[in-house]
Amino acid sequence: MDTLTREQRSACMSKIRSKDTKPELAVRRVLVKTGFRYRLYARELPGKPDIANRRKKIAIFINGCFWHQHPGCKRKSRPKSNSEYWEGKLNKNIKKQESDIKMLEELGWKVKVLWECQTKDTDFLEKEIRCFLYD
Repeated sequence: MDTLTREQRSACMSKIRSKDTKPELAVRRVLVKTGFRYRLYARELPGKPDIANRRKKIAIFINGCFWHQHPGCKRKSRPKSNSEYWEGKLNKNIKKQESDIKMLEELGWKVKVLWECQTKDTDFLEKEIRCFLYD
């Protein structure tokens, strides 16, 4: 059973944004530091990657651990209430992104998925991004 009222839950959910999130801003700061040029939310590409460089065919997705169910992460727990809805919703998110990544790779794009929990450690994030971009 949900511990919040319908109005409280609605207020909480309305604060969740899909663009310019803290994890995205952390990744963008590292990309600027490395001198990597990019565009945001490439609508014409499958899955609308959060970051894309068309010339180098590089796409980066920055996933929320809950919304994309990061394997092995404590943030991936599923809600106990309305579990049928959440099971379908979260599984659909995972399958959709797998399909989008596969399509991008078939188009010759190099794809990286960064997770929300990884963006908290700046040193780790910088190493991950540099290895992805320059290896």
